[in-house]
Amino acid sequence: MAEFFHLVLNIDQSLGIWVAQYGAWIYLILALIIFGETGLIVLPFLPGDSLLFIAGAFGATGQLDPVLMGGILIAAAILGNTVNYSVGRYIGPKVFSRDYRFLDRKALLKTHAFYEKHGGKTIILSRFLPLFRTFAPFVAGVAGMRLFMFQLYNIIGAVVWIAGLITLGYFFGNVPIVREHLNTIVLIGIAAAAVPALAGVLWKLLRRKASGDA
Repeated sequence: MAEFFHLVLNIDQSLGIWVAQYGAWIYLILALIIFGETGLIVLPFLPGDSLLFIAGAFGATGQLDPVLMGGILIAAAILGNTVNYSVGRYIGPKVFSRDYRFLDRKALLKTHAFYEKHGGKTIILSRFLPLFRTFAPFVAGVAGMRLFMFQLYNIIGAVVWIAGLITLGYFFGNVPIVREHLNTIVLIGIAAAAVPALAGVLWKLLRRKASGDA
């Protein structure tokens, strides 16, 4: 069992073993991993970005069908976020209607207003940020983000994330220097996605503070 979890958590490094061992079942295994990471808040540690990139590289060698894989994983990512959102949505009304000492209702109301205004960008950007992509749909559900808006950006984010990383892996995943420095490249990609988002939040906070001082 320990070996199984080790392979799951390091499947981005051991994908070749899984492809050889499970054949066509690998598509289901990959789908379950993507669903677990995006749909279950207890599994944010599952591989995501690097897994998709390496899977794209295997698609380039013909060991996996990149189009079939992309379609299956996009569906898994959409379903995962939907389940996560639904759980948050179920919990949300109870949070807003009852007093919990460990919850700040004012903060939750502000979160609700934030998701109504900026939820779409948050759902899309969170796809490229580990941990955030696991919790963002849950928070969107708790905050009461409208289902239509959530699903619209959920689908857009899933397509861009899955198709984008598989495509990058397809064209660049088998380049030796890229494979050797994959972790560094992933970290740079995360920073590239996170820095503009954090800068935008900081800018708005500074503007709000300046307006309050004025």
